[in-house]
Amino acid sequence: MIDRFLKSISFIFHPIIMPLLGVLFYFSKTPRFIPEPIMKAKVFSITILTLILPILIYFLLKTIKNVESFYLETTRERIIPLVVNCAIISLILYRVLPPTEIQELYYFFLGILCSTLACLILAMMKFKASIHMIAAAGFFMFAIALSIHFKININGTIALMCVILGAIATSRLHLKAHTNIELIIGFFIGLLPQLIVLNYWL
Repeated sequence: MIDRFLKSISFIFHPIIMPLLGVLFYFSKTPRFIPEPIMKAKVFSITILTLILPILIYFLLKTIKNVESFYLETTRERIIPLVVNCAIISLILYRVLPPTEIQELYYFFLGILCSTLACLILAMMKFKASIHMIAAAGFFMFAIALSIHFKININGTIALMCVILGAIATSRLHLKAHTNIELIIGFFIGLLPQLIVLNYWL
């Protein structure tokens, strides 16, 4: 029962959904007027590029036996998906969220790109930082930044995210997917780029 519960946490909070959650969270909290057609277009584009496209690429890589699991359990399996993800995020920054439109989301994805590049470099060095922690920590820092930027109270969301971060770390340890150091490094790889880009929009 515990195994199933902890596996479900790793699946529900898979890194692939975090960029889309960040976009949805932003649109739900921003006090700025953004026309609904523009919001829908951005959400649709982000869904296709960060959710649907990576899943299709995963099945392609699995078919040609480049990856074995959706969780990319070895550093070798990570390299191509991370390179592809860097290309996808770069496309989003160039075409979907240029800095002149929605500055906060532009820098959110710029932080994601920096985290992905750091994870890729570590994978090439045979170090397996936790992508789950990278993604969750990045979203966590972005949520805190938005609360400061828009002067809104999201204490409940922040408390929930702390619980979720703990649950993700527990899940990955229990499943023996990562060591303590891989989780800690993953957390900081996700959090620090978002912290650094705050200088440009907060």
